[in-house]
Amino acid sequence: MSENESQSDIASDLNQPAPVARDRSLSVPRERLAGSPACLNCGTELSGPFCYYCGQPDRNFLRFFPVLLREMLSDFIDLDSRFARTMKPLMFRPGRLTRDYLDGRRFRYTPPIRLYLFSSIVFFLVAALLSSNAAREGVETLSANQGQLTEEQAAEAREALKDISPEVREQLNMDLDKVIDNAARRSADAAMSAEESRIDGPQNQWFNIDGIQFNDQPWDAETNPVDLPWVPQWIDDWINGELEDSPAKAEEINRDPDVIIDQIFDLLPATVFVLLPIVALLFKFWYLFAKRFYIEHLIFALHNHAFLFVSLTLLLLGAIAEGRLSEAGIDWAASGVAGAVTALSVWMPLYLLISLRTVYRQNWFLTLFKFGVIGVCYTTLLIGLTVIVAVLSFLLL
Repeated sequence: MSENESQSDIASDLNQPAPVARDRSLSVPRERLAGSPACLNCGTELSGPFCYYCGQPDRNFLRFFPVLLREMLSDFIDLDSRFARTMKPLMFRPGRLTRDYLDGRRFRYTPPIRLYLFSSIVFFLVAALLSSNAAREGVETLSANQGQLTEEQAAEAREALKDISPEVREQLNMDLDKVIDNAARRSADAAMSAEESRIDGPQNQWFNIDGIQFNDQPWDAETNPVDLPWVPQWIDDWINGELEDSPAKAEEINRDPDVIIDQIFDLLPATVFVLLPIVALLFKFWYLFAKRFYIEHLIFALHNHAFLFVSLTLLLLGAIAEGRLSEAGIDWAASGVAGAVTALSVWMPLYLLISLRTVYRQNWFLTLFKFGVIGVCYTTLLIGLTVIVAVLSFLLL
């Protein structure tokens, strides 16, 4: 064998990947756990930890479950240095995040859509939990306070009877017990009456089918149904069916208000997400001559809504914390939380105004004018969508 052939054989051996040993204790070959000389997705030869052609990392999905779970969470919300770098400008530097993103400095920050999704999910989750707990705790507190008030009054009265003669004290104790029994009976009767009224008369509280008029006459599914000339027949049939089922739905809501609350929170996230492109269209219209693409307005809307969701979540948690601290008698801490809540409430509209000025770089007069007009339009849209969500929540029960 010539020297040139030997050198070529050695070079070819060096270019070949080293054989991978198998571990008999594993249910998969060791080569599936190790790196590969070629991308397993597209087959391109690798020259680093990532495929330069398709971007897939040279790592396997077969690893311990906690590691896999952490990586999945990190992929979703970018819980790394990018997330930390994103939160500071998001909360304290109005418009800076959008400005950097539009100027090309994107990799250092969490992508806008992920930031929006994460902040909205956290907000709606916290709001749903707090709304249900608040209603439940209110009922429990009211019931508990009714009994505690009577017992406290009885204890005070018995304490005042200590210095009275035994005969008079015994008679007064008997009278006091009668008063307590009568008060408890009246409280129980009132609670039972309220419960019966709540169950037996839901139509009067929530929905009165006789109050609906169509063609200047009371609505009736048979004699005077809804018949709109500009919609298909199946829509008329659906409306009439929902009107007929409304009293039963109202009774269900009256028995358990959490039913409608849960339905509303099921629809709200998607509704607000649908609102985003409409808000971007508003920015596009009012900054028509700013020579910006629609996607730039959409990124600005995503960042501002992410800020609003984070702020609203903090406001909800702050209000709960303030109440708990006040109940515990820690007034100085409650005052501090109340001050932080107030400061955040003032900062929210200022943030939106300054971010508008930072991103679009117009003078303060035009910025204030457009801020007011866009704010009115946005509020109108939000109220309209809220009404639609409430109606849909009722109809979809």
